[in-house]
Amino acid sequence: MSAPLLVVLGVSVNERKSLTFPPQGFNLSWYLDLFRLPDWSGALLNSVIVAFLSAALAVAIAFPLAWFNWRYRIGWVKGILAIGLMPFLLPPVITALGFLSFWTQAGLYGQTWTVVISHGIFLVSLPLVSLSLGFGSLDDSLPEAAATMGADNTVILKTIVFPLVRPYVISGFAFAFVVSLNEYLVAYMTVGAVIETLPMKIFNSLRYGYTPVMASASVFFVALTVIIFSLVARFGDLPKLLGAHSK
Repeated sequence: MSAPLLVVLGVSVNERKSLTFPPQGFNLSWYLDLFRLPDWSGALLNSVIVAFLSAALAVAIAFPLAWFNWRYRIGWVKGILAIGLMPFLLPPVITALGFLSFWTQAGLYGQTWTVVISHGIFLVSLPLVSLSLGFGSLDDSLPEAAATMGADNTVILKTIVFPLVRPYVISGFAFAFVVSLNEYLVAYMTVGAVIETLPMKIFNSLRYGYTPVMASASVFFVALTVIIFSLVARFGDLPKLLGAHSK
């Protein structure tokens, strides 16, 4: 699995402006071009903004669903949770075509904010699973004890529940952020003609010629993913966040 990454890494430091491996010479300027050239830096900024807003939206949708299911144990809520898992379980091209059809019929195709909503819905499964694990690990007697002492649902949620599930909120946000940052099909189908994210920029660059900047962008994606998940593992119990120790 690491062999393709080594090839991409080698290409990203190639002296010549071509996708050649083994690299001929050593040149790090392609990494500078990723942040220096307006078309590449603009695409990178678009990707980060879309990923951040989409991950925040996914968490905002998933949190009340997971909390309501844990708090009240109502049967129909589990059906809603199952629906929330469906977009990510379907083939991405089917989901992308569904969003394309919806926004076209609604007359909103090409609006920049549609990709945020589409990614938020598409990726809600990730924080939904993470938060469901987090709520499932809580002691059911906690809200009962707090209610006995006079706390209402809002106070219980703010002072007891949320601090305990905060690591799962952060991990769910991180998972959604990373996937949104790398996602191509849904973004292309919803705003491909209006804004350009970094994955779209990489694919579009293939039409006009090969450049090591494409490889440096790929290495940047991998490095950023490793950094994010390393931070999650550093400040939280990653196996537990992934459900390895859930009861």
